[in-house]
Amino acid sequence: MYRLYWAPNTGAFAPDAVLTLAGAPFERQRVDYDGKEHQGEAYRKLNPLGQIPLLRLPDGETITESAAMVLHLVERFPEARLAPAPGGSARAVFDRWLVFLAVNVYGAILRRYYAGRFTTDPAGAEGVRQAAGRDLESLFAILEAALEADAFLLGETFGAADIYLMMLVDWYPPAGELPRIGGLCAALKEEPRIAEVRRLYELN
Repeated sequence: MYRLYWAPNTGAFAPDAVLTLAGAPFERQRVDYDGKEHQGEAYRKLNPLGQIPLLRLPDGETITESAAMVLHLVERFPEARLAPAPGGSARAVFDRWLVFLAVNVYGAILRRYYAGRFTTDPAGAEGVRQAAGRDLESLFAILEAALEADAFLLGETFGAADIYLMMLVDWYPPAGELPRIGGLCAALKEEPRIAEVRRLYELN
């Protein structure tokens, strides 16, 4: 059985939603974020960076990085059809968007809200924050254009990359005001299983 170490309003949402949609056997282990449990010695033995989420695989191996968890799970549960099969061009597009979201958009959101982490000069934090806001506008414009008239990042086919996008929009609400991105997120919120996970993570 999988074990997902999670906390509300963290990147655990995406792998949690994928596990849920796949019908995978898993249990959640909540990490006390406010109590800084993730910074404690026990948790850091599992993840030296002290980040949430962490996924323990059925064989006892652990992996970090929410996008890595999503990639593992969509391949482990292909019957859920949350990503195209490996090897084809459709899967290449899926991988591109998931990595684009995890590296570029997620990173810019962190710089926007936690600017002080990205400079050794306190006076430079505001510049980091402003640059991140500029980058987010550009990045979400690319995503908005990519959606075009299609419902999802892979055209008419829903996939786990759309869940990841929705998670990031929750963290950066201005992106939800873009019509295509906003429409995608609104549609996903209507899916009962996704809505249940959102409530768990204290998302509206």
